[in-house]
Amino acid sequence: MSSPDGSDPAGQLLRLALGDQRYAVAIAQVREILKLTTLTALPLMPTFVCGVMNLRGAVVPVIDLADRLGLGHATRSRRSCVVIVESHDEHSERPQTLGLLVDAVHEVTEHPPGGLEPVPPLGTAIPGHYLAGFARLRGEVTPVLSLSHVLDEAALGAEIVAHAQPASGHHAQHAHQAHHAHHAHHAQPSRSGHAPHDQRLAA
Repeated sequence: MSSPDGSDPAGQLLRLALGDQRYAVAIAQVREILKLTTLTALPLMPTFVCGVMNLRGAVVPVIDLADRLGLGHATRSRRSCVVIVESHDEHSERPQTLGLLVDAVHEVTEHPPGGLEPVPPLGTAIPGHYLAGFARLRGEVTPVLSLSHVLDEAALGAEIVAHAQPASGHHAQHAHQAHHAHHAHHAQPSRSGHAPHDQRLAA
């Protein structure tokens, strides 16, 4: 079995594709695998948030896993899948259910307990803290994701807030500039050299 947060997966691993790369996640954290359907987009979200989907009456956010890992965007095709996972991190009392958009899903493979190779300090395609280790699957050294770090609730929330703030700040600055421009325009003398009507009344 895997640890509750998926940081030390053992037993069975699900191999999946992100572009031309292969990764794996602990099958114990996978609830189901669905074909990609229509997603409802959400405003002011980072690009890794694809939107939300209705899963038997529950609203489930869907994350572009490749984008989240800094590998570009998932290619949406007939092979695309949404992997529904449960992730538990130290910031949440109960697991959060999320969908992971991936380019394709491969087989479930057996993995011996304690058989993960450690993450090297350098040379990984994605940030090292997103990895639980490396497993030898089907003759390939496959990175195994630590979903508790990839989907850390606090980190995701902070990135969503940071993404939304510049947009709202830009609109506020634009409105502030427009407000000053409006008053500056009305405070200028007319071309005839006379003060505006409200200034003449004040005099």
